[in-house]
Amino acid sequence: MDRPENYRFHNGTEAVLPFAAEEYEARLTGLRRIMADLGVDVAVFTSMHSIAYYSGFLYCAFGRPYGLVVTPETSVTVSAGIDAGQPWRRCYGDNITYTDWQRDNFWRTIAQLSGSGKVIGYEEDHLTLQGMEKLKGFLSPASVVPIAAAVMKQRFHKSPAEIALIRHGAQVADVGGYAIRDAIKAGVREIDVAMAGRDAMELEIAKRFPDAEYRDTWVWFQSGLNTDGAHNPVTGRVLERGDILSLNTFPMISGYYTALERTLFVQEVDPASLKIWEANVAAHEYGMSLLKPGVSCAEVTHKINAFFAERDLLQYRTFGYGHSFGVLSHYYGREAGLELREDIDTVLEPGMVISMEPMLTIPNDQSGAGGYREHDILVINEDGAENITGYPYGPETNVVG
Repeated sequence: MDRPENYRFHNGTEAVLPFAAEEYEARLTGLRRIMADLGVDVAVFTSMHSIAYYSGFLYCAFGRPYGLVVTPETSVTVSAGIDAGQPWRRCYGDNITYTDWQRDNFWRTIAQLSGSGKVIGYEEDHLTLQGMEKLKGFLSPASVVPIAAAVMKQRFHKSPAEIALIRHGAQVADVGGYAIRDAIKAGVREIDVAMAGRDAMELEIAKRFPDAEYRDTWVWFQSGLNTDGAHNPVTGRVLERGDILSLNTFPMISGYYTALERTLFVQEVDPASLKIWEANVAAHEYGMSLLKPGVSCAEVTHKINAFFAERDLLQYRTFGYGHSFGVLSHYYGREAGLELREDIDTVLEPGMVISMEPMLTIPNDQSGAGGYREHDILVINEDGAENITGYPYGPETNVVG
């Protein structure tokens, strides 16, 4: 039996991708400008976010490597045989499948596509040390050039088509938020409330995007002590009257993440908690007013820091005040150069999409204990920013149950 290293399995008919062909061509054209500026002959991508951004294909690794090889003329995804024809149906450009008859057929396939002795661009924030050894061994590059930072900057600026998808995502997150609010009552478990929000969002995504793949949408719904961290998983804790709650809905649409995050209370809120909550809401509103073109991420951060410091609350801040949106998830991707932190000097520009999400965590041995967080998504435009989150924040709406 012939056991090839790779083959093309273009099975069935191509699926409807998240974006039109013109969108992917524009992204690849931008990438090829980056490659030319850096003197790169061939770009070899290995991360989920970069492969999805340039091809539309979002892989499921399960321990196997996946790739995208881009030259000045071609764009080819490289996928494992276990996925059969799905990667070709769901990618823009060509696709080739590597077999597992022998180890490292993935790298043999990459080498066939890239050639040897070339200047290879690679993702320095994703390729492992082992992967780099194999890249050098199989491709024999003239040199290797890190390109992750440059392509990340390309992703900062969203196209109109991307902003339209992100806008849908924000609206889906609102749908999940309302479903969660309706499910909240004393005596209900966190997991039951979370499932109500997730189910509502998945149904809404399927209605809006009938040709999509459906995966990865989730909810973190936290109560009481479990609200102290922004990413604490859901538990079986039963809600009680007076509990502080964190509502976090995360719809995923074709690799694009959006979010809604809100503080709520069950039935009543005590005076100490209300004071902290109102202060965080005020910081949230102040922070949103600062998001406009020409302002740096660091500037915004320092001003919100000063706002909290004046109220003797800065010591309770737990992380940065916001981040970019696009192809990212809780287990892949992040545009780390567009976050509201002291050490990020990126200047906001029209076409960027960023959150405002201040959070204060009050320790459990103090009055008003718990984690307080509000989160809205804003699109930077020529004049300022448009808030595309619709679900209301604050005590007037979110004392529920």
